[in-house]
Amino acid sequence: MTQKLTMSRRQAAFALGAIAAAVAAPSFAQGDAKWPTKSSRIINPFPVGGGPDGVSRLVADKLGRAWGQPVVVENRPGGNGFIAIEAFKRGAADGTDMIQLDNVHIAAYPHLFKKLPYDLSKDFNILMPLFRNFFFVCVPVNSPYKTIGDLIADAKANPGKLNYGSWSVGNPVHLGSALLENQTGTKMEHVIYKETSQLYQGVANGELTFALGSLGTAGPLVRGGKLRFLAVAGPKRIAGFENVPTVSESGGPKDYAVIGWNALAVRPGTPAAVVEKIHADVRQALTGQDVKDKFTAFGYESYNPTPAEFKQFMADESKRFGEVIKKAGLALD
Repeated sequence: MTQKLTMSRRQAAFALGAIAAAVAAPSFAQGDAKWPTKSSRIINPFPVGGGPDGVSRLVADKLGRAWGQPVVVENRPGGNGFIAIEAFKRGAADGTDMIQLDNVHIAAYPHLFKKLPYDLSKDFNILMPLFRNFFFVCVPVNSPYKTIGDLIADAKANPGKLNYGSWSVGNPVHLGSALLENQTGTKMEHVIYKETSQLYQGVANGELTFALGSLGTAGPLVRGGKLRFLAVAGPKRIAGFENVPTVSESGGPKDYAVIGWNALAVRPGTPAAVVEKIHADVRQALTGQDVKDKFTAFGYESYNPTPAEFKQFMADESKRFGEVIKKAGLALD
């Protein structure tokens, strides 16, 4: 599975192509004021019931009421999100077909896969981020480690003996853990679980030294007294978990951060006026108290950058993921 990373010029250009989608569109034309005249859908690569799915359903409900037409969420999980992406590519280019993309689709997979079933610059007009979150370092409740510094010291003293888990190669949890190895000069074993529930139960049972997790995935076991948050991989402590230090405060790398984020995209060729309307209406939908409550429950935070800021953010994320993948020697067919 581990190979030397090789990238073509075309693959390297993927992430840059996605950036152009963040440019602002002109004002919505009066003649198009009745759009949409049919139902719309948000294609979702995530399973029903998780945090990303919950956000898309809240947004879909608000858009449906604002537009006077049904907006449905179509879940197509599996296959690294490629199943959902293929369905989206066959969809309409008039704005009525949207897709919710994970950050790895935009910033990591172009570096990870030698061949992708999509081209960021040709298949997506990436409009805006929906939310972002910072991951926690999760350990068993009876773990001997009191700080990240303790874990790193043990990993350095025992190369290859400690392990961490995720649900696939190249997801944010895997790459975030690989980043910790890179920044600390340690070597640990990556263990893959089929389901996220099995992954965090594996941490709770002591099968894994640690795993990165969110409030949505690992929070229930933390509240149940089976997992403990050792630190948060972000620049500041998380509201409601002020007793959990940042990785930097806990003896880890100063700038270590593992960010999850989702973005909304439409097909290229969608009229600019429709793009502007979708952007404005989704932004309005994300201001509701019910959305804020959902964000709090899953540890998400609102992220409303300007187009220029989002362009730079995506470029920085692509660069960061690319460096991690290259240093780890990862490449997939």
